Amino acid sequence: MIDLATIEQARARLRPTLFETPCAYSQTLSELTGTRCFVKLENLQMTGSFKERGAANLLLQLDDAERARGVVAASAGNHGLAVAFHAARIGIPATIVMPDAAPLIKVTSARRHRAEVILQGEDFDQAYERALALATVRGAVFVHPFDDPRVIAGQGTLGLELLDQQPELDAIVVAIGGGGLAAGVGVAVKARRPRVKVIGVQAEVMAAMCRSLEASRRGSVPPAATLADGIAVRQVGELTFDLVRQYVDRVVTVSEEELAKAVLLLLEIEKTVVEGAGAAPLAALLHRDLGLGGARVALVLSGGNIDVTMLSRIIERGLVKDGRLVRLGVVLRDRPGALAGLATLIAEERANIVHIEHDRAFSRWASIGQTEVELTLETSGRDQIEAVKARLEVAGYRVEERSS
Repeated sequence: MIDLATIEQARARLRPTLFETPCAYSQTLSELTGTRCFVKLENLQMTGSFKERGAANLLLQLDDAERARGVVAASAGNHGLAVAFHAARIGIPATIVMPDAAPLIKVTSARRHRAEVILQGEDFDQAYERALALATVRGAVFVHPFDDPRVIAGQGTLGLELLDQQPELDAIVVAIGGGGLAAGVGVAVKARRPRVKVIGVQAEVMAAMCRSLEASRRGSVPPAATLADGIAVRQVGELTFDLVRQYVDRVVTVSEEELAKAVLLLLEIEKTVVEGAGAAPLAALLHRDLGLGGARVALVLSGGNIDVTMLSRIIERGLVKDGRLVRLGVVLRDRPGALAGLATLIAEERANIVHIEHDRAFSRWASIGQTEVELTLETSGRDQIEAVKARLEVAGYRVEERSS
């Protein structure tokens, strides 16, 4: 049974172990979303995500015999990292099964905490099957990432923290994968303050909870690649499905582009690094009509474990979409000084050349005696791009803006 008393007990149990993360007001996000926007910084937990709450709550309740047998967990990354960290602190042997494509930061961090990490399967669900079989063979305790009352109660402590930190909240927006966080927060919040809305967010390419709620029964969705790997779950839990259906007001989906934009905005505006799943609440508040105009809203930034290579790609793509990075194809006469003349015109428009490439042999549109130059420019935005293009065309250059 999961109720307010269970979650309050979990909070007391976790108080000596866990960090109470800040819930900061964001003036800029408030202006962008038309709300009074607060960000719950769960990416500042010791292992970089909210998953510590549920994992630690379960591990602390194991008896001596269970601890001696060790634990096995399946995880897209954050849950496994949380289990590894807290198992090491308590002295419990831990084995974590993650998908082959789990972010490197999550794999290496779990190993750093002395866990055995096994990479198995194309997605979480295949890793889950392997972990279940391994726990049975070894006689170990299986630590479910979301569908366990102890885990759900631990995640629910986040809801109690939010209500204490921001007593006048109107809504809380959380990401949903398997549903443990949304279920726990929903139970806690509705018991304490029923008027507060709890809204869940999923990646639209892996919207298992949305599809299940629409069908009024648990179902599975096909595997898919998503930036929000932390919530890429093909089938939600039995417990979590029932609790979300009862305590969560609404579940919406967001696209991959919307997730990427939210990651970049949080990096630029809040100076905080979040992974795709952690950015899902902001993506929803920005791009979906949640009926929260003027409301006091808390966005749960659930995790910050994102590979720097992925972050780099998100930043570059975001710069392109904002018009701060552009690629132009230009045809010019193939003679000494032609390139210098082109660069001078671009400099006069205050754009910065970050990459340049000549192509004589394989150009699609340059004739004999001409050369095609492909330029990547840093600009201040769309107005400056148009100014550069106009300046070059007036000077007699043939210019093409390119997206690939």
